[in-house]
Amino acid sequence: MIRAHGPDLLARYGPALAPTQKRVLRDLARCRTAAVGGHLEYCRECGHERPAYNSCRNRHCPKCQGAARAAWLTAQADHLLPVEYYHLVFTLPAELSELARANPTVLYDLLFRAAAATVREVAADPKYLGACPGLLLVLHTWGQTLQLHPHVHGVVTGGGLSCDPGGRIDPAPRWVPCRPGFFLPVRVLSRVFRGKYLAGLREAHARGRLRLVGRNAPLADPAAVHAFLCPLYRKDWVVYAKPPFGGPARVLQYLARYTHRVAISNHRLEGLAGGRVRFRYKDYADRGRERSMELDAVEFLRRFVQHVLPAGFVKVRHYGLLATRGLRARLAACRRLLLGAWGADASATPGPGEWVAVELAREPACPVCGSRRLERRPLPTPASDTS
Repeated sequence: MIRAHGPDLLARYGPALAPTQKRVLRDLARCRTAAVGGHLEYCRECGHERPAYNSCRNRHCPKCQGAARAAWLTAQADHLLPVEYYHLVFTLPAELSELARANPTVLYDLLFRAAAATVREVAADPKYLGACPGLLLVLHTWGQTLQLHPHVHGVVTGGGLSCDPGGRIDPAPRWVPCRPGFFLPVRVLSRVFRGKYLAGLREAHARGRLRLVGRNAPLADPAAVHAFLCPLYRKDWVVYAKPPFGGPARVLQYLARYTHRVAISNHRLEGLAGGRVRFRYKDYADRGRERSMELDAVEFLRRFVQHVLPAGFVKVRHYGLLATRGLRARLAACRRLLLGAWGADASATPGPGEWVAVELAREPACPVCGSRRLERRPLPTPASDTS
C-alpha cells in the first residue's frame, strides 16, 4: 500500500509531514525487501532455499515488534508483585485533538505527567489509600478507525507503600492494600486529571512552547485561549477503570497486547483495490461489533502517519513504585512486607520471573519439510552488466 500510494500522499501532504513521518513511510515500504539486505535460508534436510530479508526495526512497523516485545516483557516480569493490578485509561477530550496534532511532544508528555500525578496525588490522600502505588503508562493515539484519539492505558498496583499526603514514602513504610476489587474513585480521578492537564496546558502556552499555526493560529491570543479552555473545565473528562486483573500472569498478557502495538495491524486489512483500502474495526458505540470501513488509500495513509510519534519520544513510562530510580530497593521492600503479611518464607516463594512465562518467537522452519535445521547463506550477488 505504501509503495503504491505513498508518492500520492507525499504529493498531497508532503510539506505538512514531519521528517519522522516520512522516514516511517520509507522504512515500512522497504521492510523485508531486498532494499534492506538479507540472507538465504538453506534447509539441511531437503535442500530447499528461500531468501529472508531483514526487517526495518521501526517501532511503528506492525511486523517488527515481536522480538522487542518479548525482550521487554521478560524484563517486566521481574517487576511484578503478588497483588491485584488495575487497568486505568485517561483520555484527552476531542477538542484538544487539533492542538495535539500540531504539538504532539508537548501535549503527549503533559498527558503522561498529568495522569501519573493524578494517580499519585489521589492515592496519597489518607481518605482514599494513603500509599504510593506503582504505575506503568502506555500511550495510544488512535481510535479503531485511525482518527486521532490520544489516551494512556495504565497498569497500577492494587496498593502501595505508606506515604505522607505529599506522596513521600515513609522512612519505615508498611504495605497498604486497596479495597478488594476497588482502587480509587473514578470521578475524583477525572476531576483532578482535568485540572492538572489544563493547568499544564496554560503554562505551556504562557511559556511559548506551543506551535500555533493553521487552525490553531487564533489561540496565540491569550483571550482566545482562555475562551477555548473554559468550556473544558466544565466538561467531564473520561477516566475509565476496569476490573482488576486475575493475577500477574494476566498483567503480562495485557502488556503484550498494548505496549508494542501500532495504529493498525496487518490482519485488520481486508483488501486494496482501485486505490481504496478496506479494513476491519470495532464499533464500540454498538457494543464492540466488528464492522468494515473503506477509505481512499491516501486518506488511509494520512490517518496512519498522524500516529507516528516524534523521534525519541518514550511511549511507555513508569512512575511511583516502578520509577527507575531506586526501583530495586522499593520492590525488595514491597516483597518483604507482603511476604511478612502472609507469614510466608521468602526462600520458599517463587521469584517474580517465575510467575509468568513469556512466549518468545518461534525459530523459523522450512516451508517444505518443516525442519528447523536451517543454515544461513549469503544472497547471490547480481551479475554485473558488461555489455
